Amino acid sequence: MAIVKPFKGLRPPTEFAKEVASLPYDVMNSEKAAEMANGKPRALLHITRAEIDLPQGTDIHSDVVYEKARKNFQMFIENEWLVQDDEPHFYIYAQTMEGRTQYGIVANASVEDYFNGIIKKHELTRPDKELDRTHIIRYTNANVEPVFFAYRPVAEIDEIIEKWVTEHAADYDFVAEDGFGHHFWTITDAEKNKRIEELFATKVPYTYVADGHHRTAAAAIIGKEGKEKNPNHTGNEEYNFFMAVHFPADQLKIIDYNRVIKDLNGHSKEEILEMLKESFDVEEIGENTYTPEKLHNFSMYLDGKWYSLTAHSDTYDDNDPIGVLDVTILSNKVLTPLFGIEDLRRDKRIDFVGGIRGLGELKRRVDSGEMAVAFALYPVTMEQLMTIADTGNIMPPKTTWFEPKLRSGLVIHKLDL
Repeated sequence: MAIVKPFKGLRPPTEFAKEVASLPYDVMNSEKAAEMANGKPRALLHITRAEIDLPQGTDIHSDVVYEKARKNFQMFIENEWLVQDDEPHFYIYAQTMEGRTQYGIVANASVEDYFNGIIKKHELTRPDKELDRTHIIRYTNANVEPVFFAYRPVAEIDEIIEKWVTEHAADYDFVAEDGFGHHFWTITDAEKNKRIEELFATKVPYTYVADGHHRTAAAAIIGKEGKEKNPNHTGNEEYNFFMAVHFPADQLKIIDYNRVIKDLNGHSKEEILEMLKESFDVEEIGENTYTPEKLHNFSMYLDGKWYSLTAHSDTYDDNDPIGVLDVTILSNKVLTPLFGIEDLRRDKRIDFVGGIRGLGELKRRVDSGEMAVAFALYPVTMEQLMTIADTGNIMPPKTTWFEPKLRSGLVIHKLDL
């Protein structure tokens, strides 16, 4: 069963929360981070993307950047832009997008659970990215950004959250520049905190990394190192835990993650359409944007027209958690045989577009001549994600896109290394 613990959060005063709160480090480059933090001295990006406070062109993985992050973090504390809570708490973090609100429990997850498989993963991690996030934890001695977890819903946890947010004013309540709402409560009732911990320990057998695999892996590395270096290790030290926002899976929605390709691999439009008919029912829609209607239905934009592609039943295996995925069908029946794209992680002829940007972005990139063809996919479901993790499988690259992104800086977990 899942171990979750309340913790003494390091948080901004209410009047600073909106300015401190920042998008995760990995959804922008240095230039965009600098633009977003411009005129906002309290933006957490000064810690998570500290290169923005150094000369342009500074290597973002150099020690000078991590040292700047440490100094900025200390400055935030000294200026009381971040203030430590006196007692350990669970926190509620809710996000609103397009009229839908999802409510998560901010808690300390267990490094032990990561190593024993209670925390389940569905993506591979890259050592260089793990190392980068490990350095950030070492230099700041904190989990500065949360990771995004899911769990199969528990009715009593839902009831506790609903009752608390109904009866208490939010500590933070603001709409960010992207139009998404962010709401945050501190659970100050010790009995409620105790009950939440008990419910996870008895009703939640597994938690699932939805987003933040590299941050999770880095936290686990730090926890393992802390254990090995401490001859008096008890298992209760703060380095044994890391900060995660735990959302019930039935409140989460995965957004489509689409593909655009630079060229037709030497084929004509007519040849592409003819070859697609071997694996798909192909229907020309015309100039009106076509959105996939269900699993195994794709849309394609080519030469100014949209097409519906419905996969033949022999192109997928409903009994195979990977073989049933639309990203697998597209790779096996389209990207590799028609376009010669075998390595989604490294091939420069393909790019990926999160569905939050809309299918109009696919059309724009093809019409501009930058890309030759675009494919839109029906989103993966949370149940598919959890089934893949439960069976020990790994999602193909660029399969899931979660929105809204967690804002970093609403609460931070300090370690005691």
